Amino acid sequence: MSEFFSFLRKNTLALAGSIILVILVLAIIFGPMITPYSPTKLDVLHKLAAPSVSHWLGTDAFGRDVFTRIMYGGRATLAIGAGVVAIAFVVGVSLGMLAGFAGGWTDTILMRLVDAILAFPSLVLAIALAAAFGPSLENAMLAVAITLAPQFARVARGQALSISVKPYVEAAISLGLPKPRILFRYIFVNGLGPLLVQSTLALGSAILQTASLGFLGLGAQPPMAEWGADVSTNLQFVRSAPWVALAPGTAILFAVLSFNLIGDSLADWFNPRRRSEID
Repeated sequence: MSEFFSFLRKNTLALAGSIILVILVLAIIFGPMITPYSPTKLDVLHKLAAPSVSHWLGTDAFGRDVFTRIMYGGRATLAIGAGVVAIAFVVGVSLGMLAGFAGGWTDTILMRLVDAILAFPSLVLAIALAAAFGPSLENAMLAVAITLAPQFARVARGQALSISVKPYVEAAISLGLPKPRILFRYIFVNGLGPLLVQSTLALGSAILQTASLGFLGLGAQPPMAEWGADVSTNLQFVRSAPWVALAPGTAILFAVLSFNLIGDSLADWFNPRRRSEID
């Protein structure tokens, strides 16, 4: 662990991504505790108010405090991103590990299904699925999870193929150990590094895609605070009151940037040659 923190201090991008993420998480956790406003209560007498001591980031077209909505919306956005990645990880890794370890027709059928999903741009497919399922936060999460699962399946299959030929896996097979134990104890555990990198990068993609669906009206529904939906609602006022759309848009930018920087740094950490260059 100390070696990892030493690596983190020497990797500027990793440090920057970690600092941004910590600031966002702390603001999301403690922000609602210090703001006296409700994220949904209307106050039309003070609509589109400029940033001030009372309203740090101003108010939107309904008089709601922008800072408060960003804090509450951040809770929803990050929770949605984590939930989407968790679903995609479990489904994608399970299918990928099974395909790589079993081989034969199992591998062929599962990977052709994965290829069929990967043939579509992920955001376009997510929009189509969300529109087919119906506009709601749960359906948006499911749509994004379906588009991300094949990416995990591809990485997991590659890890399973490379690890399955290792001597310790062949020894476990020759000893007659149960295949589920071999898959988890020997293949999954030893192939976890690249999967963690993929998970971190997928978090940024999940946040961006769910925010995009919210922007299009296919995700979170009013009056729920959610960054993508707030950008869409306030976009028409961007010239007269730019803070109403720029504030949630900037929050999305920093959240995605932090996860991408951390993901790139984790890739360097799990690469011994790259890690020695940084050290």
